[in-house]
Amino acid sequence: MKIHLRLLATAFLLFSCAARASAQAEDFPNLAGTPPKVLLLVHQEFRFGKANERRKIEVAISRVCDQLAVPNSWIDLESISGPPEALFFDPFDSFEQLDTAFAEWGRIFATRPELARLQEELEALIVAERTIIAVRRDDLGYRPQSIDFSKARFMRVLEVRLNPGHESDFVEAFRTLSHAYETIKATTPWVVYQVNVGMPSPTFIVFLPMRALKQNDDLLDWRRSLREVEGEEAAQRSDQIAREAYLSSESNLYAVSPETSHVSKELAEGDPEFWSPKKPAAPRAAARKDVDSKPKP
Repeated sequence: MKIHLRLLATAFLLFSCAARASAQAEDFPNLAGTPPKVLLLVHQEFRFGKANERRKIEVAISRVCDQLAVPNSWIDLESISGPPEALFFDPFDSFEQLDTAFAEWGRIFATRPELARLQEELEALIVAERTIIAVRRDDLGYRPQSIDFSKARFMRVLEVRLNPGHESDFVEAFRTLSHAYETIKATTPWVVYQVNVGMPSPTFIVFLPMRALKQNDDLLDWRRSLREVEGEEAAQRSDQIAREAYLSSESNLYAVSPETSHVSKELAEGDPEFWSPKKPAAPRAAARKDVDSKPKP
């Protein structure tokens, strides 16, 4: 979530819409890297030529927040495909936690003017922004319990907007796909979220965390196997659902940026060299003195 205070205000007004979708999210094991129940996603596009400036501000914000007891964490995903943008992936356990974060960020901004100034500088670079709140669908996905976001270096994100009345078709298609993945013993898990607010309903978002881009080669190889496993009748049914139920679908690839993220201590411990790399030690004062005292040629 980071400092999306203005955006949280909108989300706060829409909490009354959340009860049905939130009830669908059952508990996963309480592990730091597993998919959260609730996601706040913020797409941000920036002024042309300002990518480096934006990154410097994000790094500064992340470093300040590392020293504070901020109410939530976030992973910064930077686009590889599609329009140049950042996608902030903010995990929450519940809408109640999101409510608490909303109030806490207000207090932080009021007491930390340097943080508010950095946020204002960042907002001056933004040309387009979209905020989404989505709830995990435990009845869909493929081995989502095995996902460990601390190991992710890339994220493939699929957004599917459906025609009204076709949610059951989407559920049917993805349950069939999950069964086919299980049959061929595919090794890349994915998790499905249903958008609660922020996009036309019904909309689903599928996340495939990847340790390396090579896993995209695996997806291409599995596609041929999946058609064989599904059988001709099931494959034709899947094609029919795609034609009739899908209003639109878009898949994009993102890279995880640890420098501009702010993750929990528990998640960082999953791969400390990536999330908390050691900085080079400064040269000792005595060593510098010895160098400076050497006679110049």
